[in-house]
Amino acid sequence: MSTIKRYMRLYRVLIAQFFKSILQSKVDFFMGLLGFFCTQIFGIVFLFLVFQQIPDLNGWTLEQLIFIYGFAQIPRGIDHLLTDNIWMVAWWYVVNGEFDRYMLRPMNVLFQVISEKLQPDAVGELLVGTILTVYSISRGVVVVDGTHVILFMISVLAGALIYTSVKLFFASIAFWVKISGPFLQTAYQMSDFAKYPTEIYAKGIRFIITWVIPFAFVAYLPARYFLISGSSASVIGVECIIAVGFWCIAYALFQKGISIYESAGN
Repeated sequence: MSTIKRYMRLYRVLIAQFFKSILQSKVDFFMGLLGFFCTQIFGIVFLFLVFQQIPDLNGWTLEQLIFIYGFAQIPRGIDHLLTDNIWMVAWWYVVNGEFDRYMLRPMNVLFQVISEKLQPDAVGELLVGTILTVYSISRGVVVVDGTHVILFMISVLAGALIYTSVKLFFASIAFWVKISGPFLQTAYQMSDFAKYPTEIYAKGIRFIITWVIPFAFVAYLPARYFLISGSSASVIGVECIIAVGFWCIAYALFQKGISIYESAGN
């Protein structure tokens, strides 16, 4: 318990220092926030344009797709907000030897990477996701009761862990190849498929986003439980199992990468 308190105190200190640094340039901070928010809005505009041409998408209405889209944004936003610095391991820290500083401090290495930065741009994702989810509920497409609220929160946290696990797994490859950013970028972009019903994709793509890089479990599959009355809640349990399992694999790979890290050469 004392170790947890120590790390929580350190996290507050490190994040406070990060905010002091970014607020040195307030204009850049707010422009970045606005730009990312606009990017999310464009995705919603695309949905509306599609539904001006067709009445439904494989049986799904616009209101239902808005819920799936918004539901997908919330766990992604949590991951983006809290663990965005893992990208730097993939692109920069290993190949340039900057990872050395984490190895020299008497703290958990992954904790140091994560606590060095928050990503304020993620507020746009969280805000858009929340607005779309509330809108869908107001339209009556989602049943709201105590059980659904609890399972919703569990699913969001499990989905965020899946996002982080995928990011950590592909970032850890950098310990062997020095720069794994392209691999991570390709894998992470596949999360866009999860914003829409998986039935509209070919079988190969459905298999990949469900069982290889399980982004279907962060949005569409759990969202179906909340949208379709009488659906089994077992999908939330499967999502949690996948989240924990993928996290164990990703963290084990990260630890193995640390053990062979040799800093930067000439």
